[in-house]
Amino acid sequence: MHNGGGVPGERPEIGFRAAVASDVPALVALVNSCYRGNSSRQGWTTEADLLDGQRVDADAMTEVLGRTNTLVLVGESEGEIVTCCELQRSINGAYFGMFSVRPELQGAGLGRVVLAEAERMAALEWGCRLMRMKVLKQRPELIAWYERRGYTSTGKTEPFPYGDEAFGMPRRDDLAFVELTRELPAEL
Repeated sequence: MHNGGGVPGERPEIGFRAAVASDVPALVALVNSCYRGNSSRQGWTTEADLLDGQRVDADAMTEVLGRTNTLVLVGESEGEIVTCCELQRSINGAYFGMFSVRPELQGAGLGRVVLAEAERMAALEWGCRLMRMKVLKQRPELIAWYERRGYTSTGKTEPFPYGDEAFGMPRRDDLAFVELTRELPAEL
């Protein structure tokens, strides 16, 4: 698999655009490679020790792309999708989810670039002043990464949707999400 160009560990140049229906297979492969199975262990965002099964399938991705209040932002390098995230606009700001960076490119700073672009889009394109997200509480290193970027816990937790295989098959019985938010400045 092509690694997006450049020297290993070097951050490739990324161009951003909105995902389209023809991107579904590549997006499903990317998201699942980042969160589940052995391929996800190449990066540090894996949930393979917490969940089995898929993170997303083609039907679910197609449904996300069809929502009028949602944008799936893709980052491409040399014509390949190497990163994506979901932005969902609501009355309470923007929700950030499905954040994925190709596992072999993690640690090169792409995550910061994608998060900054998502925040910029939410603030400038949609006028949102708040970004929120849900992160598994069992991922303290990921929560710490978001905290270093200005996100704070709201204190709200949400139970994991046990029994709904669309979210994966839990490997433990104590999974829960914590909500993180960040106020977005008017100009990013």
